[in-house]
Amino acid sequence: MLGADYPIQCRCGRLRGTLSRAARTIRLSCYCRDCQTYAHALGDAGRMLDAQGGTEVVATLQQYLSFSAGREALACLSLSPRGTLRWYAACCNTAIANTARDPKLSYLGIVHTCLGEPSARAAAFGPPRAPVNTKHAYGKVTTNAWSVLHSIVRIVARVLRARLDGSWRRSPFFPPDSAAPVVAPRVLNREERERARRAAGHAPGAGAATRR
Repeated sequence: MLGADYPIQCRCGRLRGTLSRAARTIRLSCYCRDCQTYAHALGDAGRMLDAQGGTEVVATLQQYLSFSAGREALACLSLSPRGTLRWYAACCNTAIANTARDPKLSYLGIVHTCLGEPSARAAAFGPPRAPVNTKHAYGKVTTNAWSVLHSIVRIVARVLRARLDGSWRRSPFFPPDSAAPVVAPRVLNREERERARRAAGHAPGAGAATRR
């Protein structure tokens, strides 16, 4: 658990909130091609991705996040009609968090771009525990299979517990009585998606020069 509520804020400061001190968190870095594609689609790859193409996220549950200002700036994007919901602040295109489309799966991956400086993140959440989806990294990333498995098991267990006890209904992204998100997601069309994939280096004809 955190020692105190942790501030969440977009780059321009319009969208603000807190992660509850009761939150149990796991700090990860995801190197999947979808996260890389999303960073380019949002036009913020330089801030979101590390040198190997990873996105740092703090994994927790949706019930622990709340917004205190700027909710009208909250927007949602998805790479495909059934893809992950990727929440961001439309005022300055700051990535906020990723969720599943099913509100009963209350996993929340908070993107580092709204979590302040690296020193603050390290003090609150500790060091990154496990690089995941390293197959699509832009270079060699050292990983530990046991650490990855342990982190995934912990996350799945928490999501299942929230589903059983009903706490999944407490979410800033879904109303408690509806499966529809509070903001309709904008789904990328094929041209937009392929353009972002090329920028990330994952479409046919994309060379190493397009990668970070």
